[in-house]
Amino acid sequence: MVTAACHVHSDWSYDGKWPLARLAAEFGRRGYRVLLMTEHDRGFTPDRLARYRESCARASSDKVLFIPGIEYSDASNTIHILVWGPVPFLGENLPTASLLESVHSANGLAVMAHPARRDAWQQFDAAWSESLLGIEVWNRKTDGWSPSKAALSLMQGTELLATVGMDFHDRKQMFPLTMELDVLSAIDENSVLECLRARRCRALAFGRPVPNVTSGWLGSALRSAENCRRTAAVVYRAWGKLRVA
Repeated sequence: MVTAACHVHSDWSYDGKWPLARLAAEFGRRGYRVLLMTEHDRGFTPDRLARYRESCARASSDKVLFIPGIEYSDASNTIHILVWGPVPFLGENLPTASLLESVHSANGLAVMAHPARRDAWQQFDAAWSESLLGIEVWNRKTDGWSPSKAALSLMQGTELLATVGMDFHDRKQMFPLTMELDVLSAIDENSVLECLRARRCRALAFGRPVPNVTSGWLGSALRSAENCRRTAAVVYRAWGKLRVA
């Protein structure tokens, strides 16, 4: 089995903090073999995507493999789609339906990111399922220490793949969310994408399958911890404003 970190941003994204070399060192030290990158579409062009792919190839080694990808946003910045594979740069602010059609036509892979962000789940169209590989059911940056109930509800009645992602921009999003991949041949971009396409993978949290983590006492504990974290964050921000005043 191969461990992959999904939904990772480098300083190729406008809001990313870490260069590829630092990501390779830190994630490699933590046992991740594959990084499924997802740079924001803002500021990208076909030429910049080509240069980015080259940089990912140079930064890869026999210890850490970078899979280049783009996180596309619609015009309202509500629906975000993670895309990997042999897909040319498609542009910015694209309607989700046409974006997914283009990705599917190019034999790429698409995952709906963080459905809870800006209540994106409310705009989900069941027709998208025909072109989506999966839905991100747990996004560390948006959902925190417990998975998204909205995302889990979207999964019901579909055959979509459940994925987990850190939405890594800096160390604050480092969290034990892993995609475990059953890669059948030498580890490279093609074999990893083929593994995902065939769904020979599963989402793990704290080293356990996500369904085992989200139910029972552990699920309750995580939800309570997340509620406490959010409350503490609100109090901390309010205290900071009082200090400035």
